[in-house]
Amino acid sequence: MSWFKRKTKGITTSTEEKKDTPKGLWYKTPTGKIVDTEELEQNFYVSPEDGYHVRIGSKEYFEILFDNNEFKELDSGLESKDPLKFEDTKKYPDRLKTAQEKTKLKDAVRTAVGKSKGKDLVVACMDFSFIGGSMGSVVGEKIARAADYALEHNIPLMVISKSGGARMMEAALSLMQLAKTSVKLAQLAEAKIPYISLCTDPTTGGTTASFAMLGDINISEPGALIGFAGPRVVKDTTGQDLPEGFQTSEFLLEHGFLDFITLRRDLKNKVNQYLDLILNQPLRA
Repeated sequence: MSWFKRKTKGITTSTEEKKDTPKGLWYKTPTGKIVDTEELEQNFYVSPEDGYHVRIGSKEYFEILFDNNEFKELDSGLESKDPLKFEDTKKYPDRLKTAQEKTKLKDAVRTAVGKSKGKDLVVACMDFSFIGGSMGSVVGEKIARAADYALEHNIPLMVISKSGGARMMEAALSLMQLAKTSVKLAQLAEAKIPYISLCTDPTTGGTTASFAMLGDINISEPGALIGFAGPRVVKDTTGQDLPEGFQTSEFLLEHGFLDFITLRRDLKNKVNQYLDLILNQPLRA
């Protein structure tokens, strides 16, 4: 017996009257699992079906890390220039403008300071949605200034990496950020101020070659791609078949490049637990 029966035959609906299902109601994971987006958001943007950690940006990480989502953003007005007058399929200023309009961000990193489990924490979080999270002059400068703020106020620093690497449109100026950020982190180490690096999917290129792997504690989310060059490039260059799981966070943990992998729902507690241990202070509940 059918559930529904049409009482009147020949009913037609005009194109103007047809209603599409609103976009964004469902999310499909790489394994093919279908998840309700509201349920996904309530689960820290992790699929309850298969544990897949969906890529998120600074807005979501700040919500997770800062108490009551209260923080002060640092250097929010910094924007990239075009000293090289770079042009490929599009002029660099036009590409920047398009990215800013699309993402409502100024560049590929946001920095902020706020309370995390009651104590101050400086966080620099990259946004992959802005030109693939590419590291240009603004990214390096904002991370350097975040480190300066941490130095001045004696506050731990956390950097959340999510990047395709250096920004080709800034050429050598982009590569200079590797040295700049590394020097600032060395100053933090000399001052005995903790620095925690969180590698998320993906963390590649110049970020991996600099600040992403220089933490006092290097951590990651499950299943993240972490490496200098992508697996395809490595395979083509070496001519060798790569091990199973090559460049995943689990592979790097097994080979000593990471200290631990944490689920996103445990991130806030884990970060603050390790900060308490590093600083030799009572563990916060």
